[in-house]
Amino acid sequence: MLASFPRSALRIIDIARAAAFGLAVILSSSHASALEAIAVAVDQAKLIKLPEKVATIVVGNPLIADVSLQPGGMMVVTGKGYGSTNVMVLDRRGDVLVDRTIQVEAPNDKLVTVYRGVERESYSCTPTCQRRVMLGDSPTYFNATIGQSGSLANQAAGLAAAEKRE
Repeated sequence: MLASFPRSALRIIDIARAAAFGLAVILSSSHASALEAIAVAVDQAKLIKLPEKVATIVVGNPLIADVSLQPGGMMVVTGKGYGSTNVMVLDRRGDVLVDRTIQVEAPNDKLVTVYRGVERESYSCTPTCQRRVMLGDSPTYFNATIGQSGSLANQAAGLAAAEKRE
């Protein structure tokens, strides 16, 4: 059957096939990037640009990640706990504009983990080591560190309030 086509027609068919293949590759790569997971570290945030006309944002598991919509169509994704969840963004009609996975991972800074038997403590060493509360730390260490942080924050707030009264 190909013998009945002139060579110029066969060349046009080959060019059309190559163009279609190139277009398919371009479209599939842009579609794949839209489906990539949003990677964020625990206790950190990432900004994601959303399409226009967002009406509703739904997070599969808010214990893993939290999201908030900011002016200008920016979504802030905050890592709350290790794991994977999803976020869906809907318009007013309920059509899904975005459906992406959120992957919450351990921070990649200079973290040192100390094990004392089964008890675990985490320290952030940038440049000197300071206590850092991480999911998975032993309850005694976790509660003591949180208590000290809360006490410090309360003292700072009390000082600021006292200075405003003066």
